[in-house]
Amino acid sequence: MFKTLNNDRATIERKYHNSGEPFDALKRFNYNGYECDSSTGLTNDEIKVNVEILSQKMSDLPHPVAKANIIKYVLENTRIDINQSDYFITLYCCNRLAINSVLYRWNDEKFSKMPEISEIMNDFNDSGAVAMWPDFDHVVPDWQSLLELGFVGIRERARKYRKLHEEKGTLTKDVEAHFDGIEVEYTAIIKFIDRLYKYALTKTHNKAKAVSECLKSIRDGAPKNIYEAMQVMYIYFMISESVDFYQVRSLGNGLDNTLYSFYKNDLKNGTYTRDEIKEFLGYFMLQWQAIGNYWGQPFYMGGTDENGNTKINDLSYDIIDVYDELGLYNPKIQIKANINTPKKFLYKIFDMIRNGKNSFVFCCEPGMIKAVMGYGATYDEALNMDIRGCYETGVRANEVCTCSGYVNALKPVLFVLYNGYDTTSKKQVGINTGDINEIKTFDDFYSALLKQWSALIEKTIFVSSSYEKYLGLINPSSLYSATIEGSLEKGLDAYQNGVKYNTSAILNCGLASMVDSVMAIKEFVFDKKEITLETLRDALDANWKGYEKIRLKVLNSKHKYGNGDPDTDMYAEALSRYFCMRVNNRPNARGGVYKAILHSAREYVWQGELTQATPDGRKAGEEISKNASPSVGMDKQGVTALVKSALKLKPYMYHESFCLDVMLHSSAVTGNEGLKIMDSLLNLYIKNDGMSIQFNVFNADTLRDAQKNPEKYKNLQVRVCGWNVLWNNLSRKEQDAYICRADNIQQ
Repeated sequence: MFKTLNNDRATIERKYHNSGEPFDALKRFNYNGYECDSSTGLTNDEIKVNVEILSQKMSDLPHPVAKANIIKYVLENTRIDINQSDYFITLYCCNRLAINSVLYRWNDEKFSKMPEISEIMNDFNDSGAVAMWPDFDHVVPDWQSLLELGFVGIRERARKYRKLHEEKGTLTKDVEAHFDGIEVEYTAIIKFIDRLYKYALTKTHNKAKAVSECLKSIRDGAPKNIYEAMQVMYIYFMISESVDFYQVRSLGNGLDNTLYSFYKNDLKNGTYTRDEIKEFLGYFMLQWQAIGNYWGQPFYMGGTDENGNTKINDLSYDIIDVYDELGLYNPKIQIKANINTPKKFLYKIFDMIRNGKNSFVFCCEPGMIKAVMGYGATYDEALNMDIRGCYETGVRANEVCTCSGYVNALKPVLFVLYNGYDTTSKKQVGINTGDINEIKTFDDFYSALLKQWSALIEKTIFVSSSYEKYLGLINPSSLYSATIEGSLEKGLDAYQNGVKYNTSAILNCGLASMVDSVMAIKEFVFDKKEITLETLRDALDANWKGYEKIRLKVLNSKHKYGNGDPDTDMYAEALSRYFCMRVNNRPNARGGVYKAILHSAREYVWQGELTQATPDGRKAGEEISKNASPSVGMDKQGVTALVKSALKLKPYMYHESFCLDVMLHSSAVTGNEGLKIMDSLLNLYIKNDGMSIQFNVFNADTLRDAQKNPEKYKNLQVRVCGWNVLWNNLSRKEQDAYICRADNIQQ
C-alpha cells in the first residue's frame, strides 16, 4: 500500500542519525542525521558559542524571559530542511543546544546553595540506594487547546489573560515575566514556521506545495485538516524536546480521539481519502522511529466516554493497521482498555504481539480510575485522564507530576545486615538499626527492615521537597504553560504551581527482589535455621562463592513472589502496602501530594549494577526485579499464578502507575485459542482492578539463536519495562535474563 512511503523511508530513518552506523539510543541527542542546507543556519558549535554569550548578556533578566529569548535565537539560527522524501519539517539538531547555558547553569546555581541536599543526592546516586534528579521528562500539553487554537491562538489567549491580570491588579513582576516568556517564545515559533514556509517555497519537489500550504496555514491559525494537525503536533514536539528541554510524553490526549474530528471532516469534505490519511499517518509515526528514543515515544488510544461507550473509532483501526504494515516498534502504544473495548480491536493487537510486535501496553481503566481518584481527582477527571510516559496517569491539562526518586527496595535489606553501611559507596547511607548479633528473631529483622526502608523514603521526600520548589526557576516552561489555561488564569508556571494537581512520584524499584530476600531470610535463617545472619552476610561479601549449596536452596525455594504462594503473597502485599502508605498523599513542595509508583524504568539495570549480592540468591551487579514482575526466572507456576500474585498487591494503591510484565510461550498463544487466552488474562486483570499489563511472547530457542546470529534477527522486538527495544540493542546480560525467564515458562 505504502509504495511512496516505502521509497522515502530510508531518508526519514536517517533524519536524526545515520542509519546503518552505530547508534546508542540512550545518547540520541548527540547525533545528527543527513546534512541540512548550510545556508539555512549556523553550525551546532556556532550556536552553542553564541548562546553562551547571549545568556551572559541576559543574566539579569527573569529566567522565563531569558530562556525564551535563547530559544528564540536557536529557532532563528538552527538549520532546517523541507525534504523531498518527507511531509514533515526537519530541525537539523536535536541536541538541546542551549541546555548548558540555561537549565544546567540554573540548576547548578540553585544546588550550590543547598550543599546538604547535593551531598545526600550524590550519596544516593553513587550507592544505588535512590536515583534522583530534577525531572522535566513527563509533560503532556493540552493538545486539544493547541489544535483548536493553533500557535497564534495560544499566543492570543495568553495576551487576553495578561490583560485580565493587568485589570485585576495581579500582574506582579513574576506574573509579568511569566507572560513575557510566553509572548517571546510563541512569537519565535510563529516566525520559525514562517521561515520554514518561505524555505519550502524555494523547493520544487513533489511534496513542496503540500508542505508549504500546510506551513502557511498553521503559521496564520489553527490546523484545518489532519495533516496540518499532525504537523502542529510534530513541530511542538520537536521544539519542546530538542530546544526547550521538556520531553513530551504523549502524542495527543489520546491520538485517535484528538485527531478524530479532523479525520471525519477530511473524509466528509473530500479533503483526503482514507488511504491518503493512512499515508500521512505513516510519515508521522516514522518520525519517532527515526528519532530512536530508547524509552520510546508514547501515545495512547481508546478509553471510555461519559456514557460508558468505548472511544475506539475508525481512526484507531487505521493507526494500528499502518503501524502493523510498516513494522514499527517506536512510537510505543498504550491502549486504554476496559470490558467495553471491542474484541476485534483487542484481537488485532494480540495477534500483532504474538507475531513479535511488542510495542503495546494495556492500561486498564477501572483500576487506573481508582488510582487517580485516590489522590483527590474527581471521577470525570479520572475517566478522562492522560496516560503519560510508560503508563503513568495524569489529570488532563491540569496535572504536572515529577519522578522524584527511584527507591531501591533491596538496599534496606542490606542496610539491616550492615547496620546502614553501604558496601558500594563505602558510606553510611542507611540508619543505625543495630548490629546483626542483636537480631534474634524474624520479627526483629522485619522491624529493622521497615525502619531502614522508611528512613530511605523519608530522606527521599526531604530531598525532593527541598529542590522541587525551584523547578519553575531552574527550567521555566513557557511553551508548555501557554497550553494550560489554569496556568494562565493563575499567572504561574504550569510546571510549578500553575495546575490543580502538582504531584510528585516516588518509585518502588525491585519489590519482588526485596520480597524474595525477606522470604529467604525468614525460611533459611529463622524457620529452618540452616544459616545465621552472620554467615549470610559472609556469603554476600563473597558474592556467594563458596556458599553455592545454600544459594541453590535459596533459588529453588517455593517462597518466591509470582507463584501464588500464600505466605509470600502475604508479605508482598504487606510490604507493598507499607510503601504506598508511607508515600501516598504526603504534601510536597509545590502545593500537591506525593504518589507511589511501582515502576523501575532502567533502574532495574543501573541500580542492580550498584547493588552487591543479596539474600534472594542474586549475585552482585545483576539486575533487580522490574515493575510488579517477579525476579528473573523465579515465576515457575504459570502466568495465572503470576497475575494473581500481582493482583494481591492492590495495584490501584499505586496512584501514579503499576505495571506487570507477562511472558508467554509462543506455543501457548497459537490459533484462535491463543487469542482467547490472552483476552482472558487481560479480562482477569481488568476485572480485579489491575492497572497496566504488557506481554512478551517468546521461545527460548529462538532467543538463543538470535543471540548467536544477530544478523538474522534485526527486527526482533522485546518489551522492556515500559518501552520496546530491538533484541540486538540489548546488552548480553539483559539478553541472558530474558532467555532465563523464557526457559522458565517452557518448564
